[in-house]
Amino acid sequence: MNVQLAQRVKALTPSTTLAITAKAKEMKAQGIDVIGLGAGEPDFNTPAHIIEAAYESLKKGQTKYTPSGGLPELKDAIIGKFEKDQGLTYKRNEIIVTTGAKHALYTLFQVILDEGDEVIIPTPYWVSYPEQVKLADGTPVYIDGKEENSFKITPEQLESAVTAKTKAVIINSPSNPTGMLYSKEELQALGEVALKHNIWIVSDEIYEKLVYGANQHVSIAEISPALREQTIIINGVSKSHSMTGWRIGYAAGNDQVIKAMTDLASHSTSNPTAVSQYGSIAAYEGTQEPVEEMKKAFEERLTIIHKKLNDIPGVSCLKPQGAFYLFPNVKEAAAITGFSDVDGFVAALLEEAKVAVIPGSGFGSPDNIRLSYATSLDLLEAAVARIAEFVNGHAAAKK
Repeated sequence: MNVQLAQRVKALTPSTTLAITAKAKEMKAQGIDVIGLGAGEPDFNTPAHIIEAAYESLKKGQTKYTPSGGLPELKDAIIGKFEKDQGLTYKRNEIIVTTGAKHALYTLFQVILDEGDEVIIPTPYWVSYPEQVKLADGTPVYIDGKEENSFKITPEQLESAVTAKTKAVIINSPSNPTGMLYSKEELQALGEVALKHNIWIVSDEIYEKLVYGANQHVSIAEISPALREQTIIINGVSKSHSMTGWRIGYAAGNDQVIKAMTDLASHSTSNPTAVSQYGSIAAYEGTQEPVEEMKKAFEERLTIIHKKLNDIPGVSCLKPQGAFYLFPNVKEAAAITGFSDVDGFVAALLEEAKVAVIPGSGFGSPDNIRLSYATSLDLLEAAVARIAEFVNGHAAAKK
């Protein structure tokens, strides 16, 4: 049969993260000692009280369809979370629960974008942002978050990128892949530009609970009532509560947008998985001690591994403020080891040193690589030692 796929699918760029992770798993299955630093998920199990709550819901027979926009009880738990953490007040009709935060973003773009509408995406960006915009017939417009500005964009850059076709700007803080965090003052300045031009702010806050040191997460929606009205917050329990496989995310914001998203969800997923929703209620209403313990472990790993990375010749790495990624610049390391680009460096690193990292080209930043420190400290130290040996060995051979 001559298969003709839709043009929208043909235009997609496969996920670099998933491709590298799949290759690493394939090598492991062959008995090869690969250390994978690619996956974007915590290496901790879901907290016991969440698992127990989900199990209890199954025993009670709570296994049927739920409302397309999510259980009212879960919406109430999310409302409570916003009041506690950001001082924000939402109503049930301003929240939709989705099959993961990725689905919330996908659905949002489907309901706010028409053909040719532009979405401003700061680079480095999470790999799915541009693809989801394109799937909604939108046009990604990139702004370079420069490394010397901690990979963050300025209000002047945002102003210069806005056109008559601009519909939205994405802000991801803390960021995947850089781990960098926008301050309240920086968000306010960006927000003023968005308000001036009446464009949506898509605030991806999935890593909000994983912020280190004296740094604090601020939602742009909490800065002023005007920004709250123009912001759609995207969040979920995947990263904060180590529930990646449970697939529960949500969006909060304008009731008309949320209604449109809910109507679309009713024709796509029907509803988020019931058992996962009951577990998510416990995630927000139960103890937060496991979240704090996980955060403490990540911060310890970051402190140790960040220094070791910067000791490798040709590697320069800003210290992240949140999430669980390091995003070092390895352009010089690639050059001194004889590779013309970072992609080639990454491929050789996997084949020779058996360390899987994600090339920055997949995030719009070709001089960098992303390493996840959501794995044990022993494996992280072993991986960095392998990278150092790889760089030193190639550099010496080249002389």
